[in-house]
Amino acid sequence: MPWENKKFNDGNSIPGIGFGTWKIPVGETTTGQVDQAISVGFSHIDTAQAYRNEAEAGKAIRESGLPREDIFVTTKYSGLGGLDIETSIKDSLNKLNLTYVDLYLIHHPKLAVPDIPTAWARMEALKERGLVKSIGVSNFTVKDVEILLASAKIPPAVNQIMLQPYNYAEQASLLEFSAKHGIVIEAYSPLLPLTQYPGGPVDKPVKAAATRLGGVPEEQVLLAWAKAKGAVVLTTSSKKARLEGYINAGDLVLTKEEIQAIDGAGAKGPPGCTFSMFSASKNSGSTARKLIYRTGSLALLAGLVLTMRVYFGVGMDIM
Repeated sequence: MPWENKKFNDGNSIPGIGFGTWKIPVGETTTGQVDQAISVGFSHIDTAQAYRNEAEAGKAIRESGLPREDIFVTTKYSGLGGLDIETSIKDSLNKLNLTYVDLYLIHHPKLAVPDIPTAWARMEALKERGLVKSIGVSNFTVKDVEILLASAKIPPAVNQIMLQPYNYAEQASLLEFSAKHGIVIEAYSPLLPLTQYPGGPVDKPVKAAATRLGGVPEEQVLLAWAKAKGAVVLTTSSKKARLEGYINAGDLVLTKEEIQAIDGAGAKGPPGCTFSMFSASKNSGSTARKLIYRTGSLALLAGLVLTMRVYFGVGMDIM
């Protein structure tokens, strides 16, 4: 496989690319797209309690006929319906029709209630009981992970975050911190410069790299860029040909100069966007955490929207 597995700090491994099910319409569409992804070579399926499609993803996994150990399954605790962590994993396993998941994540630090240390201790208990093989977090900042590590018996294997050229400068310190502590970074929304911000500064160096590599699609260059940053890549498409291309992108190697050019272009920001300050404080009254992002602020905003929707029992969209 061109996408090498990455070793976790607990000894388990994760495929280098995964198929994400966020935003796929719930129902047979989810089952069909997960089945298609598996058929072209994806062995890592990422879902979440909040996506409301675990049952459909599980159906596709079962119908693939592959041995359980050949499919890596991630789901996430999203606090849906006010359920606690233990109840949620049991509910997720029931919907997936699995006896364990390979990776279980806290979807956002705002969902770590009553606080991060207590929530993490409950995650550790799930691993010790064998309900999950590995545990991790999503959308956590350096400060959030520092709080977690201060009391953790088991460090997080993963932090799943938005990572693409337009927020790389803001995420660089988190990547450095994670590498120091042996935490794998999973990158969601790596294709954002093309899908949401076409015509921006990143387009030029991406096109140049695509040309040098023989005219490959530009999205493959962005996946190769994320891989070069040491991240496990999460992506999705309803098109079989694109999925095949994403698998092939694992063979692409960008030069140091190409990576630097994409980094530099990303630091300029996407078209029409400027630096923005977004502050958030926990309901407990703890000190407000101020995060400066360009497009990176979208991840935090989405997380807060998720928290509100979970609380009020409304359907939600967040990676």
